[in-house]
Parts: sequence; C-alpha cells; structure tokens
Amino acid sequence: MISRLSDRVNAMALPMTIAMAKKSRALQEQGLDIISLSLGEPDFDTPDLAKAAGIEGIEQNFSHYMPVSGYVDVRDAVALKFARDNQLTYTRNQIVVSTGAKQSIANLMMALVNPGDEVVIPAPFWVSYNDLAEFCGATVVSPVAGREQGFKITPDQLRQALSPKSKVFIFSSPNNPSGAMYRQDELEALAAVLRDFPNVVVVADEIYEYLSYGEVPHYSFARIDGMFDRTATVNGMSKGYAMTGWRLGFMGAPEWLAEACDKVQSQFTSGASSIAQRAARAALLAGPQPVQYMVEAFKARRDRFVQALKGASKLCVDTPPGAFYAYVDVRAYLSDAYPTSNDLVLYLLEHGVAGVPGEAFGTPGYLRFSYAASPTDLDRAAERIVKALNAL
Repeated sequence: MISRLSDRVNAMALPMTIAMAKKSRALQEQGLDIISLSLGEPDFDTPDLAKAAGIEGIEQNFSHYMPVSGYVDVRDAVALKFARDNQLTYTRNQIVVSTGAKQSIANLMMALVNPGDEVVIPAPFWVSYNDLAEFCGATVVSPVAGREQGFKITPDQLRQALSPKSKVFIFSSPNNPSGAMYRQDELEALAAVLRDFPNVVVVADEIYEYLSYGEVPHYSFARIDGMFDRTATVNGMSKGYAMTGWRLGFMGAPEWLAEACDKVQSQFTSGASSIAQRAARAALLAGPQPVQYMVEAFKARRDRFVQALKGASKLCVDTPPGAFYAYVDVRAYLSDAYPTSNDLVLYLLEHGVAGVPGEAFGTPGYLRFSYAASPTDLDRAAERIVKALNAL
C-alpha cells in the first residue's frame, strides 16, 4: 500500500526521550515498579508567583488573540531578563515568545535553512536538533565530543565541521544530555573559528541556564565580540522555573531574524498562550532568586546520585556542572550479549529503571539518567543500576 504520509514525516523519528517515557508508563500501567529517569522535567511545582499571575490573567480576561511575537510587556520582561542575567541588550523587536523553546528552535531552522545547507550540531546533542534540521532539508554535520574531552568540541573540530555550505551552528550550554558547560575562554575559541565563516548563524540554546551549580559560570555566546549580530539566544520557562506544562519559550536575535521567526510562527501557531505569558512575565521579573531552592535541591541530588552510581565497578561517571542529567559511559559493559547502549537501556528497564541510550544523542556507548526525581527514587534507581551492571 502506498503511504499517504509525506516523506518528511516518514523520515522523522519519535524522540527517544519521549519513546522511553511512553514505554515506562506502559509498564507502570501493567503494575510493574519502574523508576523513570528518562524525561528531563523538574519534579517541582510551578512557583506560586507565576501561578498567581496566570490566575490574575484569567480574571483580567487575557483571553483574546495576542501579538504573534508576544505581548509587549512580556517581551520587555524577556529583554530585562537578558540584560540582568546575561548582559545582552535586546529590544522588544528582537524578541519572539513561542510555545516552548522547541518552537523557537524550529522557527529558526525554518527561517534559516534551505535544502542542501549544512547544520553543524556537536554531539552529544539534544534529540530534536537533528530532526528539525533534516525536516528543513539540511545535511547534519556532527563532530563528536566524548567523555575524554568533557563532552565539548574543540576549535579544530569545529573548523573541520564547517564548510561553505554551513548555515547554522547550534549547541547547548549547559548541555543536554551531558550537563557540560563551555567556559568563556572555550566559547571565545569557537568564536575565533566562526569569524572565518561569516555566513553561519549561531543558535545558542540556554534553556538550562539557571541549572548550573557553581563549578563553571554560565556565559552567553552572544556576549562575545562580533557574535551578537549573528547569534540567536534561545531560552524558556520549562527547566529553570518548573513550568514545562505552560509551554513558554523565547529567543533574542538580530531584528531581521526575529522578524523572520515571527513570520514563520504566524503561519503555524500565532502567539503563545496568553495565560502562560502572564505567568512567565511575573517569573521573569522576579528573576532566578525565587527558584534557587530548586537549584540547591538538584545539586544535592546530583552529588548523591553520581556518588551512588560509582558503585558500578566499570561505570565511568563524572559530576556534571549543569542541567539535571548524569551522562554515564557504559562502553566497558558492551558485549556480544549487549552490543549497544540501546540494548543496555532495555536490560536496565528489565531491572526497573528507565533511562535513554546515547544513540539518541549522537554518542553511542552512553546512557542518560535524569536526576530530576525524588531522592527516594534516585536512591532506589541507583541501587538497581549498580546491581544490574555489576551482574554483567
């Protein structure tokens, strides 16, 4: 039978993070005790100040169509956040508020990429970068940075990956899945390479900005000399403010690019939820201090979880400076019985823990576990992981 679906949809895979969460829920519904560490979602509730602002928005009848790029006062709040936290000066016309940071990235890909262009995406990478680039007809080039180099590409790797066909360079810091963070000097070194490729637009995904634990200061790529006018800085409310269900992201970019993203968004969704925007405005104006308790809790969980995982004799695990993932090296456990990290994920699922294999992030031989879970569940999960791996 001839498929009625488009080639682009047939070629698109379901994100492995969502697939593993779906599999975990199905097993849980069968009555099995599965601890799911597959999704990157804070287990905290949205702060009261944001919820109160959302309720106030309902009561004040913010229930009509809004500007595609977001309410003026919300974009002004985003601009204030960029200035306060990142030392970046964006005007409201350089800001687009979207239905999550994922839509911001999709807007950028559709606005920038033509079929045949190349998009450079260092691995490990977030699961949707590749599919979004390929959906737009791009060829993906992925230099790989493993544990040996702290999951961060070198300037030489970037130079080798770039070509006259390169259109976009996208990366995240803190990184999903590894939690790695680029230092200012490392970003400066990458920028020095990019100066030789002036047509490349940089997409800096900073969604985990607030979730950094003091070892490496967060630094925005757009701050580097000569990079502001060719960088789109993407962020949102989901991770730092535990507002995943509100679906609210934003980006700051050169005005020509912001206008293009506004144009794309106008054809797909128009403006983001009016109520979510009211809640986001309150949270952005309040700044990071009201959610610092989450950061402290995640840091404590990180330290405890990583230490517990070291009980697996051949497991290589480092302490990530950001995000809320442990990205562990399981290459020593690969064998004829379990030849890939995907096989090891299924093995661990049989022992009651759901993670995500490194294949999903462009780096086979690793597993990602989210420590955005209760300390009790993390302790139980670590015990199961260690016991299962030591049995191999």
